[in-house]
Amino acid sequence: MLTITGAQLRAARAFLRWTAQEVADASRLGVATVRRAELQDGPLSITAANAEAIRRALEAAGLEFIPENGGGAGIRFRERKA
Repeated sequence: MLTITGAQLRAARAFLRWTAQEVADASRLGVATVRRAELQDGPLSITAANAEAIRRALEAAGLEFIPENGGGAGIRFRERKA
């Protein structure tokens, strides 16, 4: 399972122009959980199930999380298949 960071979550929300409430709604979590996750500089310090729910919601919206792999963790829009 890919570990995402608070910075990736903040960036993902900015890419989508979503509010914290929209992330919460899409992931079926409370907005306080999303906001708490965004405060982290490193890996999310929320339950694995909640982190997975957020990741899946953002991926369903078209984002792809990029692992650290020595080049720095990040996000990007997933390539659309023709």
